[in-house]
Amino acid sequence: MTDSFTPNTRGDSTPNTESNTAITAPHRGETIPVTFIPSEKGKIHIKEQKGVFQRLRTSINSLLIIAFFVIPFIQYQGRQAILMDLESQQFIFFSTTLWPQDFTLMAWVFIIAAFLLFLVTLFWGRVWCGYLCPQTSWSFMFIWVEKQIEGNSNKRHALDRAPWSLNKLLKRSSKHILWGVIALLTGCGFIAYFVPATTLYSEILTLSASFWITAWVWFFALCTYLNAGWMREQMCLHCCPYSRFQSAMFDSNTLTVTYHAKRGESRGPRKRKQATQLGDCVDCNLCVDVCPTGIDIRNGLQYECINCGACVDACNQTMEKFGYQPSLISYTSENELNNITAKRLTSYKFIGYSLAVLIMLGVFAFDVYRKADIQLNVIRDRQSLYREVGDNRIENSYTLKIRNKTQQDKRYLIYIDGERGHFINKAIDVEVRINAGEQLSYPVTVYQQRQTTAANNLHKVAIQFKVMNLANPADSVSQQTQFFTLR
Repeated sequence: MTDSFTPNTRGDSTPNTESNTAITAPHRGETIPVTFIPSEKGKIHIKEQKGVFQRLRTSINSLLIIAFFVIPFIQYQGRQAILMDLESQQFIFFSTTLWPQDFTLMAWVFIIAAFLLFLVTLFWGRVWCGYLCPQTSWSFMFIWVEKQIEGNSNKRHALDRAPWSLNKLLKRSSKHILWGVIALLTGCGFIAYFVPATTLYSEILTLSASFWITAWVWFFALCTYLNAGWMREQMCLHCCPYSRFQSAMFDSNTLTVTYHAKRGESRGPRKRKQATQLGDCVDCNLCVDVCPTGIDIRNGLQYECINCGACVDACNQTMEKFGYQPSLISYTSENELNNITAKRLTSYKFIGYSLAVLIMLGVFAFDVYRKADIQLNVIRDRQSLYREVGDNRIENSYTLKIRNKTQQDKRYLIYIDGERGHFINKAIDVEVRINAGEQLSYPVTVYQQRQTTAANNLHKVAIQFKVMNLANPADSVSQQTQFFTLR
């Protein structure tokens, strides 16, 4: 059997689109005619590629997908560890509970994540898109399902062109059913971060979920099915804003997937170990065939490139077969390509992004430090400023809204901080119990003894209500209000 190196194409042979050339079979030196098929402008069927970067990408994508589905099932202290409970308006993260008033913390988290993404992009280009983006992860999962049912890229192209038959109908329907199942599970997985996962899946599968939960699950299932099954690279090319402004974060030190044109050109096919004046690029077109967005990296840096490294692995495979040095296509920077030492840690962009991240982290840490597990809101009685009662006393009425923002029942002490001339409900302090996550509306009457009955001038005094956790006195919150009296 003849051992040959066959270039990969984006379709099978058609009589009207063939162009003939020749390469040499390894170890034999015999010339074998090979048909090269121009890339089609229709649907992209990427060729499966193995290599260092593809193993890394597959491993990272797999871990992220597994984590996406598993995290909602993690339990902590008898409840879901991570849950955005919209019904009760709280975000549970293990032992921490965030309420709408705490969502500035979430905002800082997203801002920090954005600047970290900018910082990573400055170093390694669009590695987020190639290795971490959910669109990429789910698209490759859908492509894997497609490959298992319809075959490799050439067979999938051939099936696209083939007339409808029972075999084509079975393959297409099987593929779309599996896509639909994965999309439905993805919709459930996403909503499980907002609705307890232990009940969500059973309710969806038994059709007993509420209308709105069902509607949102199917909405995200449909989005997954369309994005990963049909649109794929179109999301990266036309919908994703990140691809449009990524170049603003690049500089001459940024590592991007780059074709070494000086070494590769002029390109062209040749025999193995043949003396030639051509460059190292054998024009096998593998770098195009394995590209998820269908670009030719040999045309230079393009916004469509997601830095997944598929073309790097494909080109290194070809270089090895032809006995050439690897890394004709590699992760490199403009400076390194021009034999200039890269100074990544001293560039203005690196310093700027690093300072921004540090500032945001500082603000976030300060907000976390100031975050209290008790929320207090003091509301004055709007019906009257004050009342005169027997025993020569002045009273003001208030409503204290106290929220226990923890996940455990707590006992609190309510008192007026500072001077002891004011009394709450005829006592110096009051003790209350509030259940986990609940808000207590507690009406109080504050008394003050009049020093003299002669004066009738209205006067207001600043007082400060304080609520303290009896189990942890350091856990307290206070709010100032006005007390109206006569002097």
